[in-house]
Parts: sequence; C-alpha cells; structure tokens
Amino acid sequence: MTREMTTAPSAAPAILIDIGGVLVPDHLTAAATEWSNRLGTSQHAFTSALFGGNDEQVLIGRISEAAWWNIVRDRLGISQDLIAEIRCDLASKETWDDALVTCLRRLRGSVKTAIVSNAWPQMRTRMANAGLLDIVDAIVLSCEVGCAKPDPRIYTAALHRIDADPADALFIDDTPGHVATARSLGMTGHVHTSTQHTLARIKDFLRPPD
Repeated sequence: MTREMTTAPSAAPAILIDIGGVLVPDHLTAAATEWSNRLGTSQHAFTSALFGGNDEQVLIGRISEAAWWNIVRDRLGISQDLIAEIRCDLASKETWDDALVTCLRRLRGSVKTAIVSNAWPQMRTRMANAGLLDIVDAIVLSCEVGCAKPDPRIYTAALHRIDADPADALFIDDTPGHVATARSLGMTGHVHTSTQHTLARIKDFLRPPD
C-alpha cells in the first residue's frame, strides 16, 4: 500500500492597511490652508499646533481627544467656540475611499485583513457611526495599543490579532518609513500613492503563483 504525498495548504494571505492618507484620503492639507488663512497664521503653525507632540500624548492614548483639543486651543490662542468649530469642520471633511472599503469587504472571509493606524481615541467611534467596524477582521489603533507606527510592536500586534505570518502579509501605508518597518519585519510593503495603484497592488499580491 502506498501513501499519497500531500502538501500542507498554504497560509491565507493577509492585507494590513492604514487609515489616514489611505482609507481616508488626505483632507487636512486643504483644511490647514483654509484655517491658517482665517486665523492669520501660517499653515505650518496651524499643523504644528494640531499635531506637535501628539505621538507622545493623544496618539497613544495617554490623554483624551477632548483634552488634546484644549491643548490645541491654547496653542492657537483661540476661544472654545472657535476650536469647536475647527473640530466640526475637520470631522465633516473626513471621507472614506469607497473603492478601497468595497475591496476590503469583498476580501473578508477569504483573506485575513486588518487596519493598522496611528489614530486618536475617537476613531473607533467614528468608524462605528459610519458603519465601518465590519470591513476588516481586526482594527488595531495606536491609541488603544499604546504604541504607534513605526514602532514594530503595533505591526506585530496586528499580525497576532489576525493570526498571520509576516511572509504572507501585504502592508499598505502612505508613509514610506512605516512601510520600511513592515518590510524589515518580513512583510511585503506598498507605499500608497493612489487608489488605482493600491487596488492593482492588492490584486497582484493575491494572484496565485504560476
């Protein structure tokens, strides 16, 4: 009696993808120009007030988003009403890339998927309000895990959540340094520059080998 030779099934591929600048197209550049003109300051000063030091504070969940906006208000020297207006304006400009969201929904179940994002504490709530919590298998946010890209720990946390091996994963981000870290961990990396190119890269990555 002979035993047929069998091969172990290949591991399911994985897609890890960023939010800001990828799933949510950049809306902050135009908003910063608009608000810096209105406030009579430079665009650099406005964005520095908004983001300077956030990676040590709100981005990794050390303080609340509301507390961070109070810091921004004090930096800009504006009223509570005006900072509230800025918050509402930025939130209203946040839109999700329909083509990428649709792609992730279609892949779920056949491909392991995760969002890996440097995000402020209200991101999960905003995703829930938009009905987007189910587009991937896992959502790994810096404000919840206490570390932010390019810290390798957030990448490994995401891989662990979806039980994926780095060699089977495609990591997508608009920041080259974040992609470089993914590659150093053994993942395939893709720097997002457009929806069309990213969709093509996902398709190519998932194409069965000849």
